[in-house]
Amino acid sequence: MLKRRLVPTKSNSYFLFGPRGSGKTTFLQKMYSKKNALMIDLLDVQVFDQFLIDPSRFEKIIESPENVKKVIVLDEVQKLPKLLDIVQRQIQKNKRKFILTGSSSRRLKQKGMNLLAGRAWVYHLYPFSTFELGSRFNLKKVLERGGLPDAILVEDDLSAREYLNAYVGTYLQKEIQEEQWVRQLVPFRKFLAVAAQMNGKIINKSKIAKEIGVDDVTVANYFEILEDTMMGFILPSYNRSVRKAQKVAPKFYFIDPGIVRALNKTLTIEMLPQTSIWGDAFEHWVILDIIKNASYHRFDWSFSYLRTKEDVEIDLIIDRPGENKLLIEIKSKIKVDVNDVKSLESLGPDIDKKAQRWLLSNDPLEQMFGKTRALYWQKGLEILFKK
Repeated sequence: MLKRRLVPTKSNSYFLFGPRGSGKTTFLQKMYSKKNALMIDLLDVQVFDQFLIDPSRFEKIIESPENVKKVIVLDEVQKLPKLLDIVQRQIQKNKRKFILTGSSSRRLKQKGMNLLAGRAWVYHLYPFSTFELGSRFNLKKVLERGGLPDAILVEDDLSAREYLNAYVGTYLQKEIQEEQWVRQLVPFRKFLAVAAQMNGKIINKSKIAKEIGVDDVTVANYFEILEDTMMGFILPSYNRSVRKAQKVAPKFYFIDPGIVRALNKTLTIEMLPQTSIWGDAFEHWVILDIIKNASYHRFDWSFSYLRTKEDVEIDLIIDRPGENKLLIEIKSKIKVDVNDVKSLESLGPDIDKKAQRWLLSNDPLEQMFGKTRALYWQKGLEILFKK
């Protein structure tokens, strides 16, 4: 059984957010037995209908003698945000403990919910990371399938492909169409394909808008939907001035390489080392691994990238409170040389003379190029998160 890196509090109520299929329910089922927890799944149509018609029924159930001392696990809470009024009252008056899972925060935000005003902490569970897969980790496999449990843990590629294709369809039906986040589904479906093609690239809203036949504002809303439904995240551009940084377009990364391939309809194409597709997917995976582990460790880090007008780029800049900045360049090569650190060596001193500079690659040889430390990528992760 694979062990997740997330270690949530045992003394406080909390939200557990994560994309569909990331393993939230399984994770909680391992943590809590039926003896000490009551699990309520709002994806169950009968349960949902009961509470929709009569929310007070929820309170009666959790206050019944057999449940009054149990932890309450409310799965997919975004389906019925008004239940949070009851949750808040129970936490405040009766000191009850709740675990509230969700694959979307959009309806919670839309309804003006304040996530229980700090009474519940917030955690995120992601598709599997390199550390979590352990001995089952295979670089080629994760770049092709991603880290969603039902994609990476199946034995055959066909089952993984079928799951990922179904995943995209379910996302469109359950998260987008049923929740009515967009007026027209066709432009959004076109947008998903374009966004997948531009994964890890600088966002050009005008270009996307023209390609799918909508306006810039709609494209911005589409990206917001992807973030709110835990399908990806924005990586802002770096600038010492927040005002200036906002003028430079960010990048967008999907939360899983397998989802990107499903949206691109490239799941049947074998990924080969020393190709640009492999290099892009490798960079994507390493950045995801860093962000996942920083979240699990509860590090208050912020992430950005830098690209100059001359197209000199640093893949990832990590601001670490109390520590020096870390500038990271990511290469999929199995043998790196001094040419691979040009951007770090040229831009590093201008960003922060005290900043650490790392080159992460598939080269097993640890070496120094100027002031840049070249590391095998997994070794870099181990150092970064002190595994």
